[in-house]
Amino acid sequence: MRYIQMQLFLILAILAYSVQGLLGIGRLQSVAVSGRLICDGRPAAGVKVKMYEKEFFLDRKMAEVYTDVNGVFQITGRKREISTIDPKVNVYHKCNYAGICYKKFGITIPDDYITWGYSPNRNYDIGTLNLANKYTGTTTDCLN
Repeated sequence: MRYIQMQLFLILAILAYSVQGLLGIGRLQSVAVSGRLICDGRPAAGVKVKMYEKEFFLDRKMAEVYTDVNGVFQITGRKREISTIDPKVNVYHKCNYAGICYKKFGITIPDDYITWGYSPNRNYDIGTLNLANKYTGTTTDCLN
């Protein structure tokens, strides 16, 4: 009986989430992040940076960019949500790594950088990050 209740709860939660997205319920929110990525002191050009909205079941991609020849990126994302969005930025790189897949680490964006509306009022600048450093939560990702 408890198993059936759990299944029913999960189905209702997924249905509620889907209806919210289809009907456009919630407020439009936006966020912007910028920074510079280097590898051992040299610009990390062509590094993939993705912005996600952290969700209960599966994170949803909001935007994707690549660093320029100087290792600089600017990414902006927006999403309609009833509650405050919980954005993060993932960086996928091969700095000092020769594996088939990519090294990945994420940066959670503070709530005070989230703007109600289409265009962000503030930009979260992560500064210059050396991809040769070890970052907490770094994993290997083959399906980015």
